[in-house]
Amino acid sequence: MSAPSVLESPERVLSTLNADGSRRWLNPRLVKGPLWKRRRVVGWILIAIFVTLPHIYIDGRQAFLLDIGAGEFTLFGMTFVRTDTLLLALSVVSIFVTVFLLTALVGRVWCGWACPQTVYLDFLFRPLDRVFDGKTHKTGFLCAIAAMPRGARAILRLVVMLACCFVLANTFLGYFVESRTLLHWVSDWPWVHPMGFGVVAGVTVAMMVDFAFFREQLCIVACPYGRFQSVMLDKQSLIVGYDRKRGEPRGKMSPRRPTPTTDRSPDAAPVELTVNGDCVDCTKCVQVCPTGIDIRDGLQLECIHCAACIDACNSVMAKIGRAPGLIRYSSQESLATGRQRFFRPRVVLYPLILLTLGVSIATLVATKQDAEVLLIRGKGLPYYVMDSGVVANQIRVRVHNRTREPHAFGVRSLAEGVAVEGVPEAGIEVGPGETRSEAARLVADPSVFAGSDGAIVVGIEVSDGEAFRAVRQYRLLGPSQRSED
Repeated sequence: MSAPSVLESPERVLSTLNADGSRRWLNPRLVKGPLWKRRRVVGWILIAIFVTLPHIYIDGRQAFLLDIGAGEFTLFGMTFVRTDTLLLALSVVSIFVTVFLLTALVGRVWCGWACPQTVYLDFLFRPLDRVFDGKTHKTGFLCAIAAMPRGARAILRLVVMLACCFVLANTFLGYFVESRTLLHWVSDWPWVHPMGFGVVAGVTVAMMVDFAFFREQLCIVACPYGRFQSVMLDKQSLIVGYDRKRGEPRGKMSPRRPTPTTDRSPDAAPVELTVNGDCVDCTKCVQVCPTGIDIRDGLQLECIHCAACIDACNSVMAKIGRAPGLIRYSSQESLATGRQRFFRPRVVLYPLILLTLGVSIATLVATKQDAEVLLIRGKGLPYYVMDSGVVANQIRVRVHNRTREPHAFGVRSLAEGVAVEGVPEAGIEVGPGETRSEAARLVADPSVFAGSDGAIVVGIEVSDGEAFRAVRQYRLLGPSQRSED
């Protein structure tokens, strides 16, 4: 007897994988319960924000713009540059700590309620599937679509999806290119702006492959967040869970368990006890799951906490006269013991860390000036003595103008006996958002080095004559004049 060509697993390996290794295509049923309606409101608000945010301007600046070419990030009127490394590091750490805190409190609420993959798939592309599914519709327009041949409906569905992906791709590019510039690019031929067109084409194709074909596979196979949840969740974290004590054993409806009372008459007729639990094994929770799992099998990494199974189960419980909540938002500890503990070390520690990071970020933003100044020592000799006897140090003054207006920055020394030469009398002209480096030299009377070992620290002021003024300390080098004992 020959051995089987395919090793069979005693359990399902992936919810989207058949036993023979082929793709199991999912077509989850729609259940319009209270939680679904709330998710739809949240989803469309997020879609509206995504589409409109690149077109909102504050003081002439795009409200949200990540200009990679210029190395600038504009957020609601504030511009940050690539040299804001500390601010960037604190912001990234804050994002991670926020994810840890939200996961510890409310589980994978991001996946089920706010992730673009879930939002667009559940409230844009799957509704398009239902429009072109060929079923009988009540309205005239949908009836006309249902009357079309299957092949024509499939092609029309892909065309509409492609158009949606193209619009979303252009909106995505608007976060990296100013929307006014993007509108100008769209009005030209593709070969006039090949880079922008290439990005839009690539993102369109990626979205089309994802939303039309890959779909839930992204959450199950590609997204790492599901793997992280085993580390970030604890027994008290909010999850979508099945009440096994109440639901098991599964089976057909049977009389409800009697509620114990202290005033029950001893002569009352006996009440038949329930053999089966509240779960009637209708599999509605499996039919509506967008990742194809059975929530009754316990917590699984494929579960995105979309709560579709909650709405489906509650609708069944209402029909059979049982209390809702057989599947509900709960925690592992609450489902097992009936107790819920909110306060625990991580719930206290994460907010304290976030508070510290928030204060640090706010301090950095509040003290951020309109320009950045850097004094760089010139190449070559550390110093040289001129014919007049004065000591000269070559430097470069680099100024980055953060504002949207041109400024002229003057440079002067605050130390007596030290002067700055080589800077234009009108100052260093720097355009909006530009960086300019100007060669200069510091000339010092030899007397300033008296009693030193050839190095003194002097203050150099850079100012635009208006609101900006920065003082930088510079180590000036010269001949040693320290007296020997």
